[in-house]
Amino acid sequence: MTRQNAVIVGSGPNGLAAAITLGRAGWDVTVLEACPTPGGGMRSAALTLPGYVHDVCSSIHPLGVASPFFRSLALEDSGLTWIHAPVPLAHPLDDGSAVVLHRSIDETAAGLADDGGAWRDLFGPLTAHGDSLLDALLAPPIPPRHPFLMARFGLHGVRSARDLARTSFRRREARALLAGLAAHAVIPLEAPGSASFALVLGMLGHTRGWPFPKGGSQAIADALGRRLTANGGRIVTGRRVESSEDVAGADAVLFDITPRQLVTIAGERLPASYRRRLEKFRYGPAAYKIDWALRGPIPWRAAACGRAATIHVGGTLEEIAASEHDAYHGRVNDRPFVLLTQPSRFDDTRAPAGGQTAWAYCHVPHGSTEDMTERIERQVERFAPGFREMILARHVMTPMDLEAYNANYVGGDIVGGSNDLRQLLARPVLSLNPYATPIPGWYLCSASTPPGGGVHGMCGFHAAEAALRALGGPRR
Repeated sequence: MTRQNAVIVGSGPNGLAAAITLGRAGWDVTVLEACPTPGGGMRSAALTLPGYVHDVCSSIHPLGVASPFFRSLALEDSGLTWIHAPVPLAHPLDDGSAVVLHRSIDETAAGLADDGGAWRDLFGPLTAHGDSLLDALLAPPIPPRHPFLMARFGLHGVRSARDLARTSFRRREARALLAGLAAHAVIPLEAPGSASFALVLGMLGHTRGWPFPKGGSQAIADALGRRLTANGGRIVTGRRVESSEDVAGADAVLFDITPRQLVTIAGERLPASYRRRLEKFRYGPAAYKIDWALRGPIPWRAAACGRAATIHVGGTLEEIAASEHDAYHGRVNDRPFVLLTQPSRFDDTRAPAGGQTAWAYCHVPHGSTEDMTERIERQVERFAPGFREMILARHVMTPMDLEAYNANYVGGDIVGGSNDLRQLLARPVLSLNPYATPIPGWYLCSASTPPGGGVHGMCGFHAAEAALRALGGPRR
């Protein structure tokens, strides 16, 4: 008996998800990874000082713990441990207070004063059907799953986050909280569809939490790798795929890469019309990231910030909107919105006794060469006086450092392409099967396909399912 064989190019969450899906169907699967360590955006390393473990890319994983595919694997049985901080998210304000996203909608609403009822009205219906809604949102757009539920979500989701915040809430606290959630979209808060990111992330905070893996994000990659090898698959590191000859002979090839790399690898094998469509794929703003080794906890003025693993540093709705608008339109903002995590407060495997780690990034224009270190640290100091005195060492990754580290981060874009509404619906091109390419047996399975960025593996799962439908299962 001979089994159909597949090559997966790239070992990020989607590449590993595709490999596991095909392996479970009886295929012989090999994953080729250019870097020495598998994981893509799920890697951890000692970036600053010995004993300080930092997440190189992703850190907090609400979509990881909620992903239907990851949950089907029971990764906890493969050594993955999720850690939940006492609260998922805190958002400090200039008066020394902080607005907090709790797992409980009621507890969150209680901290929003006059806007508590509006928060409950907005997120209550979403959380009541959280799993079904997430299943629909993480599925290919055609045909839609749970169409009536999606239609109700779309009434608010297609709106701009700025408009939703202003019309739903009266006070700065709730508006700021929603704005910080929406800023994960990496598009302007006045853009149509930006509200959808706030709704999904807020819903996940209430239903599944915003946990992180014990020991670092590498633990997710390691658990997925163990599931793959248990099904007979293998991962080969240090193998960069540069042309179609590097994957010749496979019944199926699934690429966990972006359209730009696919065009380069495929060369003249791609029909000119499809190549032109891929070349029109738009990449979004970049990230500028800093990791710190600290002598102790960040001295937040708001005590609530010490209870959260994720901190949104950016002040008001208006400030956050200005920061994200500038990054999208090619300008650097002097007071950037900063996404910060402090996992070592709740995971003692991340730093030596007494020490702490922290991870932060802001959005900057695509391919920016601007040094944002001082601006980011000034924003943290704004809400945590004395922060700079805690720094023992820092490690900086500019947009081009990120691209050099992972070729999928084109120009520093860490989400696989712009998240504007049109491209979310046509990713990477408008097609009934967005994963298949015109080359027989070749599929794209990266975050540049539906449902897009995030550590959830669903792009890889859906691409593998498309390959199985087209090519079938084991054969004699």
